[in-house]
Amino acid sequence: MGVSWLANYWAMSSTSVGMQYTGLGLYVLAQSVIFAPLLFIAADPRFGGPKVIPTAGLITLIMFAGLTVAVFVTGHDFSFLRTGLIVGGFAALGLIVCSLIFGFNLGNLFTIAMIVLACGYILYDTSNVLHHYRIGQHVAASLALFASVALLFWWVIRLVMSMQRR
Repeated sequence: MGVSWLANYWAMSSTSVGMQYTGLGLYVLAQSVIFAPLLFIAADPRFGGPKVIPTAGLITLIMFAGLTVAVFVTGHDFSFLRTGLIVGGFAALGLIVCSLIFGFNLGNLFTIAMIVLACGYILYDTSNVLHHYRIGQHVAASLALFASVALLFWWVIRLVMSMQRR
C-alpha cells in the first residue's frame, strides 16, 4: 500500500514527466514482485495448470473491454462510486486480516465479491480518465487503469484456479 501511494504521488507530479514515469515504473515493479508467486503457483499442475493464466488473462481482457466500452458508450461519470469502493476495499481488507488471524477460508463467494469490486474500480478509473484527468496526466491515468486491471486479474486467477481444482 505504501509503494502504491508513493507511485501514485509521483505519477500525479506536475513538476516532472520523468518523476511521473518513475512512479509508474515503481508500481509496475511492485506488481511484478506481488504477482510472481501467484503466477508460479497458478502454472503448477497441482494448483491450476498451464491453462489457468491464459484463461484468466482472456477473462480479464473481455471484462475490461466490456466495462471500458460501457463507460465510453454511455459517457456516464462513475465518480459517485468512490465512497462505495473505499468502503468495500476496507471491508475486504478487514475480512482478509480476520481470516489470517482466525484461520478461516474466505472461499469463492469472497473472490467473486472482489471481482465485482475490481470491476467497480475499472468503471471508476475509466470514467475518471474520460471526465477528470487533465491532458498532462496521462501517466497517472495509466497507473490508475493498470492498478484496476491488475486487481481484477489477481482475483480472476484465483477464481479460475479454484474452479480448476474441482
